[in-house]
Amino acid sequence: MQEEVSTKIVAIAIRGGKISADVLDKALKKFVQELEKAQKTASQPKTYRGKQTVKHLVSQNAAISNIEVTDGNIKSFDRTAKKYGIDYALKKDTSELPPRYIVFFKGRDVDVMTQAFKEFSSKTVKRQEKPSLRQQLSKQIQKAKENKHREKEKVNTKERGVEL
Repeated sequence: MQEEVSTKIVAIAIRGGKISADVLDKALKKFVQELEKAQKTASQPKTYRGKQTVKHLVSQNAAISNIEVTDGNIKSFDRTAKKYGIDYALKKDTSELPPRYIVFFKGRDVDVMTQAFKEFSSKTVKRQEKPSLRQQLSKQIQKAKENKHREKEKVNTKERGVEL
């Protein structure tokens, strides 16, 4: 009974008219290569990159640090983090209004994370200082409406005189 459980049956399908020893040898070598490849990938856990869950970040056996962010537009931070190659996880804290976001990242990425946050914050400050295109467009529309309603003064001058 034990021998039946411990042995495995493998079926190999080969297309061809005549099977020679050489063809069978090549098929078995290919099969062994595939088995070794499958064992290598199964033994190594998948490493996640970029944005991920807190559980996956903790499972990578690295010290975890966090930064609190109150900005609701956290999607724009995603571009900056991708640029710097940071592995991070976001957690939303809805106990307060407005909701806070906590960004968890690996402890070894502290220097890279501070640089990414500097760039991210400078982008958001520039965006707030510069008026949006829609605001500029609405101002121009208002000006055009005011100019349209303003009437031009008509000046009629008729000169009657003798010219020499």
